[in-house]
Amino acid sequence: MRRVIKVGTSLLRGSSDRPTAAVIADLATSLSRQQRRGDAIALVTSGAVGLGCVALEMGQRPSEVVALQAAAAVGQGRLMALYQDAFAVRGLAVAQVLLTRGDLASRRRYQNACRTLEQLLAWGVVPVVNENDTLATDELRFGDNDTLSALVAVAIGADELVLLTDVDRLYSGDPRTDAEARPIEEVRNLAELDSLHSVATGGGQWGTGGMTTKLAAARIATSSGIRVRLADGRDPAVLDALLSGERVGTVFQPSPSPLPDRKGWLAHALLPKGSLHLDAGAERALIQQGASLLAVGVQAVEGDFGRREAVRLLASDGRELGRGLASLSSTELRELMGRAGVEVVHRDQLVLTGS
Repeated sequence: MRRVIKVGTSLLRGSSDRPTAAVIADLATSLSRQQRRGDAIALVTSGAVGLGCVALEMGQRPSEVVALQAAAAVGQGRLMALYQDAFAVRGLAVAQVLLTRGDLASRRRYQNACRTLEQLLAWGVVPVVNENDTLATDELRFGDNDTLSALVAVAIGADELVLLTDVDRLYSGDPRTDAEARPIEEVRNLAELDSLHSVATGGGQWGTGGMTTKLAAARIATSSGIRVRLADGRDPAVLDALLSGERVGTVFQPSPSPLPDRKGWLAHALLPKGSLHLDAGAERALIQQGASLLAVGVQAVEGDFGRREAVRLLASDGRELGRGLASLSSTELRELMGRAGVEVVHRDQLVLTGS
């Protein structure tokens, strides 16, 4: 089995009883054991900014981008040293892979990243993937490593994505504040998953993720045919049980009709530069007939984009119908909008993303 394991800042910061080095050592023990059983493992980790803040004796995570980048520069080497030492003791090599959103938004760079990850897995090396916080600007950030982990899972064709967090499973409400919150052991399809967004909560002081980003990651992965498991990462026994096939935490079942590779890239890895508002006729043509988008069906254009840049396709009520690569720039489209016979997005260059 091919698995991606994601561990977040809230876990890696550890506690007075279990410091970061102990957390990583326990993680290395579980994953190295599983790799010896035949699994291919990739690890997506947060923690560079957090470790940098600890090293710099900061009382709280900075909010300015340049301060975050500098803290990441301090912490990234410390983070990788901990992983390298922990896995080396257990006979495994690790490789640092730093990515920005721009790396995956470019089809060529996305394919290059896929090939690099595939080679590392073929060598039996554990890729340790993190966002390149030192260089990423706001517009090129994933914003959270939950999203990054889902895109890595899609890139390597993983069977399973494991999201380790600081709660034991998904709940119908926040169990820390809602006494009536009930546990959810299984999410069977995208419709159920989308209905859960109303109960999601934001991240804490030291993390940028939260249940909202984990649900978004689960949507990316499951729509590409990848099972997602959400479980408590504070107890090493929970991860061991999960990797052994026991039913712990919450499982998100994969779509029975997964997106093919290019469609998944169009849907999830691209950075839309604008939005196109469509009329009802264009919406029907896209959804019911699998047609290309023509200029006659475009009612409004938002943003500035060039040819072959990504755009969102919106229904008249604002719902996202899909995403695709525009055949025309925003300037050209505004001049040609409403004309018959002018192709805006070819059907091979678009993917429907609405539920």
